[in-house]
Amino acid sequence: MYPFLIPLKVQNSISMTENTIQILHHNAQVALNQRDYAKAHGLCVKIIEQQADHADAYFLLGMINFEVGQIKKAVKLIEKAISFKGVAEYFAHLAKCYSLLGDMSAVVKVVEHIPVSVISNPLTLDTIGVSLSHVGDHAKALPYFEKSLRTEKNNPVFYYNFGVSLKFAGLFQQAIEAFEAAIKLNPKYYQVHFALSDIGGMTQESNHIARLESLIDGNNHSDDLLHIGHALSKEYEAIGSFDKSFQILDQVKRHKVESINYSFSDDKALFDYLASVVINSNESSGSLSTQPIFIVGMPRSGTTLVERILSNHTQVHSCGELQDFGVAVKELTHTNSAKVLDVETLKAAQHLDFKALGERYLERTRAVSGGTTHFIDKLPFNFFYIDLIRKALPKAKIICLLRDPMDTCIGNYRQLFSINSPYYHYAYNLNTIGLFYTAFFKLAHQKAKENSDNVMLLDYQALVAEPREKVAELLDFCDLEWQEQCLHAETNTAPVSTASKVQVREPINAKSVGRWKKFQPHTVPLETLLREKGVLKS
Repeated sequence: MYPFLIPLKVQNSISMTENTIQILHHNAQVALNQRDYAKAHGLCVKIIEQQADHADAYFLLGMINFEVGQIKKAVKLIEKAISFKGVAEYFAHLAKCYSLLGDMSAVVKVVEHIPVSVISNPLTLDTIGVSLSHVGDHAKALPYFEKSLRTEKNNPVFYYNFGVSLKFAGLFQQAIEAFEAAIKLNPKYYQVHFALSDIGGMTQESNHIARLESLIDGNNHSDDLLHIGHALSKEYEAIGSFDKSFQILDQVKRHKVESINYSFSDDKALFDYLASVVINSNESSGSLSTQPIFIVGMPRSGTTLVERILSNHTQVHSCGELQDFGVAVKELTHTNSAKVLDVETLKAAQHLDFKALGERYLERTRAVSGGTTHFIDKLPFNFFYIDLIRKALPKAKIICLLRDPMDTCIGNYRQLFSINSPYYHYAYNLNTIGLFYTAFFKLAHQKAKENSDNVMLLDYQALVAEPREKVAELLDFCDLEWQEQCLHAETNTAPVSTASKVQVREPINAKSVGRWKKFQPHTVPLETLLREKGVLKS
C-alpha cells in the first residue's frame, strides 16, 4: 500500500463528514437569510462540533450576532473566522462592526488588509466603503464605491452610498448624479430623496417638490415620512414657502413621536446627575497629554465651523466626531446597561483610574489622530463628559459652543438626525428641544465655571460678527500661534461629515444668524418656554 493513499473506509468516512458539513453549511446560510437566527445558530454549532476550524461557521455566527445587535460578540466571532481564513468578506464585515462601535482606528487597521486592488465582489467593496464613510474617511471610501459600481451598475444602494461620501467630500455635482441614478433605479428610495434635497440649490423653476409630494400616501412608515417631509421642508424653504416648510415638519415629526417611547425625563436624569457632581480638576491624576482639543455643544450650534477654523492650522488635525471617549468610559466601567451614555455608567465612572481612562482614549484614537501636535474630537454630545475629560485629560482643551437659543432649537428641529439613535429623540418636538437646550445651557455654564482653566465658552454670534478677534482668542486658548489661514475656513479641503457640509465651505459669515425668525409664528410656544426658563433674554 502506498503511504499517501487513505484506506477506502476512511475515505468514505471523510466524504460522509464533508458532505454532512456542506449540507449543514448550506442550511445555515438559508436559515440566516430567512432571519431564522436560532436555527442558523444551532446549525453552525453542529458544524464546529465536527470541524473546529470551519471559518465560515464562525463567520455566520458573527453575522447572526450582528443581526441581533450583539456587535462586540460579532467582532470576536469574525476575528475567530479570520484566524482560520483571511477572506476579504470577513474583513469587510469586521470593519463594518467596528464602524458601528465608533472605533475609527480599528476600521482603518482592518481595511489595511483589504486594499481595493484585491477585491472583486461589489457587495464587499460597498461594505468597506460604508464602513470608511461611517467613520468619516471619505477619501479612502470613494475608490471602493467607484469599483463596486463599475462591477454592478444597477444597484441603487451602491449609488446612494457613493453619493453620501461624495457629498461629504464636497463633490456636490457628482453626488447629485449618483443620487439621481439611485432614484431612477428605485423611485421610492426615500433616503435618497432627502440626501438630494439636502445638497440645496433648488429654485422656484428647478426643484423636486412635485416628485416628493407624489410619494406621500397613507401607508408611509414614520421613518419614510421623515425623509420625505424633511426633503420637502428644505425645498419649500428654498423657494420661500416658510409656512409650508414648517408645517410639513410638524406633520411628519408627530408621526415619529407616536412611534417612539421618549420622555424628556430620560435626558433630564443625565443633566440632573451631572449638575450634582462637582469636580476639583486640581486633584486629577489623569494623562498629561496636550494633544486633544474637544469641540462640544448642542448640534447645529457652530461646532463644525470651529473645527474647520482650528484644523486649518498646521499643528492641528481633525478626527471628526469620535465616539471614543464615551466608549472608553463604557469599556472601563463595565456597566451592564444597553446604552453607552446613562446615569449608571456616569456614576461608575467617578471611581475609575483616570489616567487609565485618558490613556485608553488616546490609544483608541491613535490610528486617526496622526502625528500632529493636536487633534480635534468634534462630537457635540461630549459635553456630557466635560468633568470626566478634565479628570482623564486635565491638559486637554474643551471648547463649548453657545449659539442663540432660538437659532439652535429651530436648527435642531429642522435637522434630520440619525433616525435610529435614541440620543436625538428630543429633536422631534419643539417643547422637548427647548427643555433639552435649557438643561444644556445651564450645565455648560456650570462646568465652564468649575473648570475655568481649560474650558472655553465660545459665542457663535460673536465669532461670525468679529471673526479676526474671536479666532485670535480661540487660537490663544488652544496655545496655538496665529496663522492667517485660520480666518479662511472655506479653504480647508478636508471632508466634512456633518450636516454643515455645504455651509462651512463658504467664508465665515452671519447668514444663518436669526434664521429662525422666518418660521414665526410657529415658534411662539418655544420662545415662551425659553423665556420662562431664563435662557432667552430678548
